[in-house]
Amino acid sequence: MSSSPTCLAALGFGYCARHLAARHPAAFPRVIGTARTAERLAGLPAGVAPHLFDGESLSQDLSPALKAAEVLLVSAPPDERGDPVLRCARTVLAEGGLRQVVYLTTLGVYGDHGGAWVDETTPPRAGSPRLERRLKAEEEWLAFGRAGGVPVAVLRLAGIYGPGRNALVQLKAGEARRIDKPGQVFNRIHVDDIARTILAVVDQRFGGIVNVTDDLPASPADPIAYAAELLGVPVPPAIPFAEAARTMSPMALTFWAGNKRVANARLKDELGVRLAFPTYREGLRALHAAGA
Repeated sequence: MSSSPTCLAALGFGYCARHLAARHPAAFPRVIGTARTAERLAGLPAGVAPHLFDGESLSQDLSPALKAAEVLLVSAPPDERGDPVLRCARTVLAEGGLRQVVYLTTLGVYGDHGGAWVDETTPPRAGSPRLERRLKAEEEWLAFGRAGGVPVAVLRLAGIYGPGRNALVQLKAGEARRIDKPGQVFNRIHVDDIARTILAVVDQRFGGIVNVTDDLPASPADPIAYAAELLGVPVPPAIPFAEAARTMSPMALTFWAGNKRVANARLKDELGVRLAFPTYREGLRALHAAGA
């Protein structure tokens, strides 16, 4: 691109946006962040321009801020009526100076494949209303990009971990559960590698769907056991899935219903992302060394 974008608008300023802004402060000299409540808005980092967005309408100050945004990072989840950002801001965004959309979604849209490998060419099997809404939102954003000539990257994220959000923290808090579901595997991704991917997307003006995941689909119990080894504490006893499921939320049950191994060749070969943490082992070792 002829010049680097200067203004990022993160709609639904969450864990990934927070890490991106903290880890790469020079990437976007101006950052706009939204939250649904005044309490959450007050928790935005210093230097992030705060704007309330409840998913129902745009405030007077948010509309011009979005028109000035060059990169849009969307993590606000869709609801029963569709994507709240497109519902409220489609016209404003189309009239502004937008150069790139990055839409954060989930690998959950692939559904259950019995542990088989999937990639971006695999037809999704959402299997739940929540994930069907995610798929529809992906399609809406890609259509928005085609209509306006704006590249839209749909990043399907694996299970996210990083500072303050990992098996080490769970063990220290006494909240780690080593759930045993034979044959079940998950992929994971360190938040730092998500940030690397977002920067690569913006640099290349990438459009399309990309799996953002590590190299090692593994049992959900394995990171807990490895974290216990790093901390020198006993490995928590295994809990049968049927027992653990009785106290799981509907969202957690949906997550556990999908058993698959997710390939990341497009992430590496097309975007050129070199993972800092190709497996949970490197990630947990670095977090342990940093006390995070």
